[in-house]
Amino acid sequence: MAGRIRGIHLCEETQVSDDRNHRWYLDLMMPNTKGEGFAWLYPPSLYADPAAFRQLLDDLAEPFLAERIDLVAGLDATGFILGAGLAARLNAGFLAIRKAGTVAAESETISFTNYTGRTGEMEVHKPALAPGARVVLVDQWIETGGTMRSSIALIERLGGVVAGVATICIEETKATEAMRRDYKCATAVVPGTSYQRQCNAHHLDSFDPGENRATNR
Repeated sequence: MAGRIRGIHLCEETQVSDDRNHRWYLDLMMPNTKGEGFAWLYPPSLYADPAAFRQLLDDLAEPFLAERIDLVAGLDATGFILGAGLAARLNAGFLAIRKAGTVAAESETISFTNYTGRTGEMEVHKPALAPGARVVLVDQWIETGGTMRSSIALIERLGGVVAGVATICIEETKATEAMRRDYKCATAVVPGTSYQRQCNAHHLDSFDPGENRATNR
C-alpha cells in the first residue's frame, strides 16, 4: 500500500531520509477536546483500525527482530496495550509494571515523577525476571521520560538488561536527550520530521479542520 513506510528510527541515528517522514497511521490519533486534566491527544484511537495497529506494531518491533528479547515490559496503564502486542510480535513474555498498590504478590517498588510533575510509585511482582534477561520497555508516549527512567532503573535493579525502549513518540526535551543517547529507542514518530515537530508543539496538522486523516494508506 502506498504511503506505508516499513522500518523504524533508532534513536542514536541523526540522519533520516525524506521518505521516512510519513507514518500514515499517526493521523488517526485524536485531539483533546475535554481541556485540562487530559493529555493533549488520544493515541488509542489509532488502535481501533486493524491495519494501523498492525503497522505500528511492525514498525516498533523491527529493530529488535534480530536480537534475543526475553521480556517486553509495559508501563501502567497505557503501555499495556502496545507492550502486549509487541511481546507477541517478538515471541517474548510480557511483564506488567504496575502502579503501586495493585500487585497482590510480593513486589519490588520504585518512585517516579511523571510528565505532570506528580510523584508516585511503580511495582512489579517478585521474582519477575531471570538475571540477565533482555527487556524492551514500552509506554504509549514519552514526554519527559521520568516514568520510563524509573522503570528502567527498576528492571536493572532486578538484574535485567534493558535492550531498548519502544513508544509512539519521544518528545524532544532536555529531559529525554539522555534517554536517546543511552538506549536504543524505537519510535513511530521519527526525529527530524514534521511529525516530530508537531508532537513537540502539541498539535498535529491532522487536527485542523479540512485535513484528511490517513489518506495515504
